[in-house]
Amino acid sequence: MPTKISWTDETWNPVSGCTKVSPGCLNCYASRMAQRLRGRFGYPQDDPFAVTLHPERLEEPLRWKKPRRIFVCSMGDLFHPRVPWVFISDVFQVMAFTPEHTYQVLTKRPGRMAHWATTHVWPPNVWAGVSIESAKYLPRAKFLYDMKCSNRNIKTFVSGEPLLDPLDGLASYLNWKDFDLVPTAARRHFMPCVDLAIVGGETGPGARPMNLDWVRSIRDQCQVADVPFHLKALGPTRAAGHLLDGVEHRGML
Repeated sequence: MPTKISWTDETWNPVSGCTKVSPGCLNCYASRMAQRLRGRFGYPQDDPFAVTLHPERLEEPLRWKKPRRIFVCSMGDLFHPRVPWVFISDVFQVMAFTPEHTYQVLTKRPGRMAHWATTHVWPPNVWAGVSIESAKYLPRAKFLYDMKCSNRNIKTFVSGEPLLDPLDGLASYLNWKDFDLVPTAARRHFMPCVDLAIVGGETGPGARPMNLDWVRSIRDQCQVADVPFHLKALGPTRAAGHLLDGVEHRGML
């Protein structure tokens, strides 16, 4: 369905539901929304955020004639271990069959996504993304590196939303347009694999604050590497806005 998410045009949820795996999940917006939809629109009455397959939704993109960017499983995680490989295959068949669209797959289970990418054909119109809310979870990007090693043409992104701590080491994973800028002695520490960085503050009840210096650091790391930087929103309310130091950042691949 159409969405107000600034980095996409549409959401498509052949899978809904998830389980919490890291601090970024604490105030999950999808979980809150599923509770409101309990017993309706395919969300189970007893456990609305249980991992649920929706095969009846698989053909939705086939009916969208206008090309668009599509966020896959905004209400869940396509690579959750409770999603069977055969159903993931069904989803990828639809994405491959509709090359006019661009699909954005975001996961907190990058190991499972990397396994899929290295054992199957990854369509060129599908982006691979991982959620990284703090430096502790930067190693999730290593799986994007594995994917890039098997298929350099895969477009990748990281989502720091909600951003809970600095990501000062992000530069080691950015896909530098001019890798010669990286000091020779430091290159062995780099795993260039990220094509786009998205950042956003937490929203909703109990939203945790985001330090603007954390955002500035990511912006600066992206600028040096010539990697697009997309700032979705600064805080929990509309009044917080999305301008950093008075400037809009809406980088995109």
